[in-house]
Amino acid sequence: MKLLAIDTATEACSIALNLDGEIIERYTIEPRSHASQLLPMIDELLAETGLMLTELDAIAFDRGPGSFTGIRIGTSVVQGLAFGAELPVIPVSSLVILAQAAVDKIQAPDMVAMLDARMAEIYWAKFKKVNGMFILQGEEQLSAPGKLVLSAGPWAVIGTGWGTYEDTLQQNTAIEWTERLPEALPRAADLAMLAATIWEEQGGVEPKQALPLYLRNNVAKKRESREW
Repeated sequence: MKLLAIDTATEACSIALNLDGEIIERYTIEPRSHASQLLPMIDELLAETGLMLTELDAIAFDRGPGSFTGIRIGTSVVQGLAFGAELPVIPVSSLVILAQAAVDKIQAPDMVAMLDARMAEIYWAKFKKVNGMFILQGEEQLSAPGKLVLSAGPWAVIGTGWGTYEDTLQQNTAIEWTERLPEALPRAADLAMLAATIWEEQGGVEPKQALPLYLRNNVAKKRESREW
């Protein structure tokens, strides 16, 4: 099994190879430079491992939610590479990737993954630990942090949504917050591990089905100059 994983959905840019369970990753946080960094990072990692793109089984990527620009860049690159090398694609939610990162770090059975969506909003989703894995409950959502809807606690939390809006989230006294990983971002190493499981259970999709997930309506019209 040889999988390439690409994550550009936030201010972080990362790629990873999963070579029969061995993960090799490149990771950087340099907002606004994803377009110039991504292809050189991929070329460097493939050269280091002596692999050709056509020797891979599939390409996994973070489909969002997240930065409009970052997701667009990642999706375009993945589609181009996959079409050219005739490879299937594995799209994965950024919030599901975050949950993968929390498996060995959070012991609580119920968790919320949340990312700062800018414009005083968060992307978020609920997860429950089942057989040692955090499983998505319901759908990914976009809301103001003060309108987060959860059953009475306790809840663990992972992601930059907490790091940015902790004061607002703490005001909801009906929710008991426990373990917290407030600085976590999705990264390709976690995606590469998760994608291997998805590949074995479901396979991939055609490159034309490698579509982004935008939760904000009219996202292009609402972009601010400060977006990543």
